[in-house]
Amino acid sequence: MKLVILVFTSFLLYSISSCVNDLDEIEKVTYNEKTPNEVIQDIDVIYLDSGKAKIEVISKITEIERKKESITKLKDKVQVNFYSSKGEIVSVLTALYGEINFTKGEMFVQDSVKLYNIKKKQSLETERLDWRQKDSLIYTLSKVTIKTPEAILYGTGIKTKQDFTYYQFLKPKGKIDLKKSNLKLDE
Repeated sequence: MKLVILVFTSFLLYSISSCVNDLDEIEKVTYNEKTPNEVIQDIDVIYLDSGKAKIEVISKITEIERKKESITKLKDKVQVNFYSSKGEIVSVLTALYGEINFTKGEMFVQDSVKLYNIKKKQSLETERLDWRQKDSLIYTLSKVTIKTPEAILYGTGIKTKQDFTYYQFLKPKGKIDLKKSNLKLDE
């Protein structure tokens, strides 16, 4: 009986010790260069400067890649809130997809893109917008529609700051009745 228990114990110890996996071997089998380093659901990140909120990024699915450049892919609904120096949300950017390149300090969003200025109650609609962190410039070369309480404006290409208080069409298109509009041409 002792011999049977000894043989069984030896076999059990051998089995347990042989089940150790080599992490390098596992990585060779499971590693895929196209797979992100991290995947996060329902993320809400606020970027601060001197203790004050500047930008808030909300996304359903976030994939983070740390390869040559640090890229964050925002999928299945993206919202970016831009804050004033007083900590109030001044404009809101929404889209279905976006990418942030932290290495370059740039971001783009695409697919059903809308930028809304809360105070002016004006919105911008397009298929793609790019944003540069260094100067807070938002721009596109795509077709753009701007809706204000006074008018609907069309064009191709636009430049604006992230607060969307002022904008410049690169190729404006359409008509506007200045008698009915409160738009100022001096801005």
